[in-house]
Amino acid sequence: MAKSRTVFVCQNCGAESPKWIGKCPQCGEWNTYVEEVIKKTSQSSATNSYLPHQKPVLLSAVEATEEIRIDTLNKELNRVLGGGLVPGSLILIGGEPGIGKSTLVLQIILHLKSKKTLYVSGEESIQQIKLRAERLQLHHPSCYLASETALTQIFDDIQEIQPDLVVIDSIQTISSDTIESYAGSVSQVRECALAFLKFCKTTSTPVILIGHINKEGNIAGPKVLEHIVDTILQFEGDRHYMYRILRPIKNRFGDTSELGIFEMLHNGLREVSNPSELLLSQNHEGLSGIAIASAMEGIRPFMIETQALVSSAAYGMPQRSCTGFDIRRLNMLLAVLEKRVGFKLSQKDVFLNIAGGLKVNDPAIDLAIISAILSSNIDVAIEKHVCMAGEVGLSGEIRPINRIQQRIHEAEKLGFTKMIIPYSNLKKNELEKIKIEIIQVKKVEEAFKVLFKK
Repeated sequence: MAKSRTVFVCQNCGAESPKWIGKCPQCGEWNTYVEEVIKKTSQSSATNSYLPHQKPVLLSAVEATEEIRIDTLNKELNRVLGGGLVPGSLILIGGEPGIGKSTLVLQIILHLKSKKTLYVSGEESIQQIKLRAERLQLHHPSCYLASETALTQIFDDIQEIQPDLVVIDSIQTISSDTIESYAGSVSQVRECALAFLKFCKTTSTPVILIGHINKEGNIAGPKVLEHIVDTILQFEGDRHYMYRILRPIKNRFGDTSELGIFEMLHNGLREVSNPSELLLSQNHEGLSGIAIASAMEGIRPFMIETQALVSSAAYGMPQRSCTGFDIRRLNMLLAVLEKRVGFKLSQKDVFLNIAGGLKVNDPAIDLAIISAILSSNIDVAIEKHVCMAGEVGLSGEIRPINRIQQRIHEAEKLGFTKMIIPYSNLKKNELEKIKIEIIQVKKVEEAFKVLFKK
């Protein structure tokens, strides 16, 4: 007979305790322990009856074959994944409600017309999924839909259909009979994720899981869920903007510094192959507080617009506000401006915005940020066809940056005539091959003399 036991599980980190406690000793959160009944059965997982046991083999006996990836026919997604879907990989996609996770995944599988796919939704009916597919204006001859939340029934459908790709929307709605707790609990999410992991590795079938996020913006459920999967993709973007950013948090088969950019339209998500043209579409000629920076995400360069507003503090305490940039780094740059250059900004409000709703971590945009701040402070506009790239050090020096050739090539392609870069980034023989005017500076003061020489 089946036996059951009662445990208290932390809903934040998954730690177990035989009794209820107020503060979790593992993660330090308060009032996160919930009682769960765990039922022990003769079958440890719903996949055991379908998947063969793999016996251990010698390392020398394993054949090292070339990794074959599945082309998703989506260049942005392929870039983020590292070249395409790896057979047998478990991928987790998270993001805000309504950001477009389900639309993105459905759009991907409907483009794979040569693959048999299964889309399992625990949140929508098959009629709702059909309406979304009609809005996307896409059709697939071998795409199966299922509205199911029981793990056992999902594997029954998989055994019958034998799909080449499985989508679970979402993992928090799936529940297993072996655990007597509600769907979305730590035990259920862990058990279901492990079942799909075993299915992936034994059948070499890729599975895409869609996950909810909590109020802090992290993937909901136990932390072990992020360790189980091979790839974690974060779908970001403000719903008030048309841009969507697909950012890898973890990737066992590729680089985590890549970035995929999409544009949300009425008929789905469109790939943005050249984000610089969209991010620089506004005419800012004659406006102060705007500087163009050359940023890198992975090996992909693009030009972004940094906007700053400096005004007299209306209240006793001056405000510092950032959108798309680290507030602590802004405070450091303001201290450099005051200490090394002599501009007094301690009694002024400073507001900074990265246009387009992007979040940029590249330190090479430091020079553009302090230039935009100074431009707003003295109310003098920066020339329209000037861009810049450089990291600012604590002593006011402009430090060298990586991939300078790619940044310059992107600036040339977009029609910029002048670019300010760190002094020691290029050699004299490299400057002869560049068409646009390159100005190399050692310190912040030299850059300001070039920008505000009038």
